[in-house]
Amino acid sequence: MKQPLVEGIDFYYDKTGLIVLTEKYHLDKGFCCGNACRHCPYNYENVPEPKRSEMRKVKSERDKV
Repeated sequence: MKQPLVEGIDFYYDKTGLIVLTEKYHLDKGFCCGNACRHCPYNYENVPEPKRSEMRKVKSERDKV
């Protein structure tokens, strides 16, 4: 049976009220879903171009801060 998602561990709400899945959630799932998720630990490998390159750039900029 699937366990329910836990707020603060598997997801959180951003300032606009959207649900954002965490890196832990994605690692537990085990693969990139291709939806360009904000915390994708798989380097957006299944996201089609040009979105993949855009997301990788955004992530590298975010990681610099």
